[in-house]
Amino acid sequence: MKPKQSDWYKQIWSLDIKHHSWVEDTERQVNFIIETLNLKGNERILDLACGYGRHSLSFARKGFEVVGIDITRDYIEDAIKTARDYSLPATFLLSDIREVTFSQDFDVVLNLADGAIGYLENDMENLKIFDVISNALKPGGVHVMDICRAEHAELYFPKYNWEAGSSTLSLSQFEWIPDKRIMLYGGYSLPYGEPTVKPDIIYGDPIRLYSMKEIKSILRTRNMKVQKTYSDFLGAPASPKSLQLMVFSKKLS
Repeated sequence: MKPKQSDWYKQIWSLDIKHHSWVEDTERQVNFIIETLNLKGNERILDLACGYGRHSLSFARKGFEVVGIDITRDYIEDAIKTARDYSLPATFLLSDIREVTFSQDFDVVLNLADGAIGYLENDMENLKIFDVISNALKPGGVHVMDICRAEHAELYFPKYNWEAGSSTLSLSQFEWIPDKRIMLYGGYSLPYGEPTVKPDIIYGDPIRLYSMKEIKSILRTRNMKVQKTYSDFLGAPASPKSLQLMVFSKKLS
């Protein structure tokens, strides 16, 4: 794979993502978060890098007040329309998440399906997302992060994966650049019943991955502490054998 340019995260997104197989799991993911955090329904939620609002809208349908932030105009316009059409308590803002300035406004902050963590141009820029998270949380508030794990990349990359959804087959390729702690991710979706063409070159999304040790340190310096970790939305224990890492952390008083 060839890495995309450093500002790739500003350019690649489209509403075609709605057809990817993993989108079908959204409702179960939201229910897992609600149950794990024992949410009551009156919590205020911030969804960073919310995409077209699939998690935000699900929370809003359950009565939560939600604010979603994303850099992609098509996503935000689509999310606003859906929230308006169904009179949902969800607000969507078009913004680079580094530029939001909330201060102790939310009970829960979400970075799901990476939530742009590790997507930015360098380590300094990537750490700004954690500043936004900590600043936005009320004391005692909770952050939920769903990312890929560096320890897994070190042990098992390169690797391939596939997932069969109801309308598409999603193929994934993963490579590791150890000196930069960068994962290259290449994805390809094949709609059932349609002809496909072999790509000449696969370009990978360059994503900075973090180890569990790094995450604990990053959160600690922002007055946050890890509470629970999992390797999937079924509650399996976190393990380097799994690429997925879910971290539930708390903003200390």
